[in-house]
Amino acid sequence: MTRQQDIESVAEIRELLSRAGLRTTAARLAVVRRLQRTKSPLSHAEVAEELVPLGFDKATVFRNLTDLVDAGLVSRTELGDHVWRFELRDPEHDESGQHPHFVCVDCGGVTCLHDVEMPKTAQKSWTKVGKVTEILLKGHCNTCATH
Repeated sequence: MTRQQDIESVAEIRELLSRAGLRTTAARLAVVRRLQRTKSPLSHAEVAEELVPLGFDKATVFRNLTDLVDAGLVSRTELGDHVWRFELRDPEHDESGQHPHFVCVDCGGVTCLHDVEMPKTAQKSWTKVGKVTEILLKGHCNTCATH
């Protein structure tokens, strides 16, 4: 990332936070930038691992993750292991910003499935049981399946 792209990114984050009604703080900027650089949801511990050495404590990181979730900028998901994971919402893929995830039952790797769309017939049948808030697929990733 060039310095100019970095500056533009900070300006975009400031605008995003402002539109969500949040103040721009160094911790919020750091948390959002960390979430921008990942392709899969991160736990609080994974985010804190990078940000604590920069001077942010774990409680501050967690508070900011929670604030971003409450503001609708970040999704929080639990993938069956009792660990919350966080990722930036992507409203371009879905108005809710949610998408299915694939979890490898061998290595625990998490993959976002942005391009997976559920058939309308399946969506209609869900209304019989309630409101679906997330879809989680489990299996063996390509790496683990070949070993």
